[in-house]
Amino acid sequence: MVNDARFPQTPLLLNNNGAWCWFQDERALIDPANNTLLLGSVASPEGPGGAERGGNIEIAVLDLGTGQSRVHVLHHRLESDDHNAPALLIRPDGRYVAMYARHKTDNYSRWRISTRPHDASEWEPEQQFDWTELADGRGATYSNLHHLSGEDRVYNFVRAINDDPTLMISDDHGSTWTYGGKLFTRPKIGYVNGYTRYVGNGTDRIDLITTDHHPRDFNNSIYHGYLQNDALHDAAGNVVNKPVIGSAGVNQSALTTVFEAGTTLDGDVLTHGWTTDVRRQGTELAAIVTCRANDVNGTLQREQMLDVDDHRLLYARFDGVRWELHPLAVAGPGLLPHEQDYTGLGAVDPHDLNRVYVSTPVDPRTGATTAQYEIYRGVTSDSGAGWTWEAITEGSTGDNLRPMVVPGDPSVHALCWFRGSMTSSQAYQTEVVALIPSPRG
Repeated sequence: MVNDARFPQTPLLLNNNGAWCWFQDERALIDPANNTLLLGSVASPEGPGGAERGGNIEIAVLDLGTGQSRVHVLHHRLESDDHNAPALLIRPDGRYVAMYARHKTDNYSRWRISTRPHDASEWEPEQQFDWTELADGRGATYSNLHHLSGEDRVYNFVRAINDDPTLMISDDHGSTWTYGGKLFTRPKIGYVNGYTRYVGNGTDRIDLITTDHHPRDFNNSIYHGYLQNDALHDAAGNVVNKPVIGSAGVNQSALTTVFEAGTTLDGDVLTHGWTTDVRRQGTELAAIVTCRANDVNGTLQREQMLDVDDHRLLYARFDGVRWELHPLAVAGPGLLPHEQDYTGLGAVDPHDLNRVYVSTPVDPRTGATTAQYEIYRGVTSDSGAGWTWEAITEGSTGDNLRPMVVPGDPSVHALCWFRGSMTSSQAYQTEVVALIPSPRG
């Protein structure tokens, strides 16, 4: 267990039944106005509460002064799937917006707004945006909320039309929404198109990293660009598409390549990239990428590619001019037998790009395999070229998965993850926990 004196030795329990995917943000926020942490997750019928609770879209609220938490339900039994975790936003008036969607099994993006500022205990009735005609009934997935104060506009990024990254816009802080157009498009290969992670500066710019397709269907590279002034730019600032609002989308390969499939690092051939996390400080960005290493089956048919047993986490750093890519940690075999590219994942600290947390069954300090997925903290002093590691969890009886460092207040360092057992995105027995420096009073 971590020996940092700032951390308690025992994590705080936020929710006894919950998990999340990693393509919704923000999944958790600190609200400095009321000294709380808010975290969204989806309950499973395998966990406490059983079938009566399975599929609940929930928000846990942790009082940072007392260490006590309460769980509020946004939607009862929507669907038992971690992809449905809500994205959260604090409006300028202090009220919360929660946006969520099912996993491609219906055509709605749903949202609720808290009744009172800085209070998650009561919410206005759920509203829905219907994608049926726009998406030809193919369903919608994911929610990503970003407010730009310079435009006083809120964006929600959804996977919808042609299973492409698509956007909704709101000019009244999330009360009502209209269709905003598509970011990317290309002929679909396999399951869906680009998996995209977003990070906004809160004022006038939203950066993103994205893949070609799903890594089980395509040997993905990963690309970077940003939205600003209703235009999509590559990393160098060249306009790739304008206007974005109302656009039919462009091919994401027009952006700047961060990770190129087939790249060799430290003698390992790396393929099938997937976006994991991206954070921004000033003009710099840091991202975590997952990929396969030395995949001898990479050219075989999909059904023959289920034995991928060596994944890597990479750290990418953008200094405002160019990207540098470095090995970060060994991520082990696929987390689930039917999802060969799932890993325990990792997170960049939004307040310190030189600090990351990873979930892996391979100790990055020694290379030894562990019985469970454990959480480790890595710190770099040279923009990712080298790392010093410390164990956050050790000797666990269950897996520790999908860590995230909660943004919203630089004075609060909150590390959250879920732990237990997961057999699929629809079946898990996991609880949500957090490690936080001595609660703030």
